[in-house]
Amino acid sequence: MTASSTGRTAIIAGNWKMNYGPREAAKFVQEIQPALSEALQAPGSPLCILCPPAISLAAVRAVLDIPDAASSAQIELGAQNMYFEEKGAFTGEISPNMVHELCTTVILGHSERRTYFGETDELVNKKTLAALRHELRPIVCIGENEQQHESGETAHIITTQVRASLANLTSEQAREIVIAYEPIWAIGTGKAATGEIANNVIRQIRQEYQAIYGAEAASVVRILYGGSVTSDNIAEFMAYPDIDGALVGGASLKPDFINIVRNSRQVRH
Repeated sequence: MTASSTGRTAIIAGNWKMNYGPREAAKFVQEIQPALSEALQAPGSPLCILCPPAISLAAVRAVLDIPDAASSAQIELGAQNMYFEEKGAFTGEISPNMVHELCTTVILGHSERRTYFGETDELVNKKTLAALRHELRPIVCIGENEQQHESGETAHIITTQVRASLANLTSEQAREIVIAYEPIWAIGTGKAATGEIANNVIRQIRQEYQAIYGAEAASVVRILYGGSVTSDNIAEFMAYPDIDGALVGGASLKPDFINIVRNSRQVRH
């Protein structure tokens, strides 16, 4: 696996959302794994993370762990959410230590969690710190909605979310997390931001992060773009120096996800 010209290894993560139960998930991974693993052998390939629903994590883990299968060393498994407590009377939740048994990564603060389930920056921060305590790589999502975007509030929203969702990290933790900029107005709408727009906001995120945790942390933290990413537009995003990969939604449910991974191999300018 080769790092980009920035020195940061790119990440392409597929968020399956509420799709594919255990049987469907296992079948889909069996179908795409040979070609996906082959695509990940090429120089400049990203780290690939599959994020099925919680109920399907074990089924996908079993496929990835099959002996003598096509190499899956670069295909990691991630959860879509978790709670911050280790155990207790929290019906329906999964804990960080449970996630850690199967996964390397967990998505936190996705816009759908914030919008539909009322998750706050403070809650996302608690989950982030819990993930790090359990040696999980958090992908912490931030982004503005359409009204905020249209009214020119993007910079304010980004600053607020970075400072609150990513508070209280140690210097080592500040290097380990991943941030995903996902403009809510571009998720599931087909309205992908342009590479220039995404890079400008991600540059602001990096500058804000630098103000909190210093230049070294800001230089190594990986920041992804998420919002109607396809195999046709991924190369545009990856051409920009501050964009370190993508959090892919609907397109990760199709074999074309392999082409997203292939087309993400892009020399930065």
